[in-house]
Amino acid sequence: MNQAIKLIVVIAGVALLGYGIYTLVAPEASISLGPLSVEAQDNTNSYITIGLGILILIIGLFFSKKK
Repeated sequence: MNQAIKLIVVIAGVALLGYGIYTLVAPEASISLGPLSVEAQDNTNSYITIGLGILILIIGLFFSKKK
């Protein structure tokens, strides 16, 4: 792999991994009514994003152009 392409792939993998972790931790919707507080999350897409980020990161770090 070309060094520039490899660097872009690694940066994309890290960005997807970070975004996936952020969406996993941050609540999507919250309602606060006096002492009652309700938060709702749907983490299905964040697991997919984390998996894609790890896969792209592995591809960028370990695969190189064979001669």
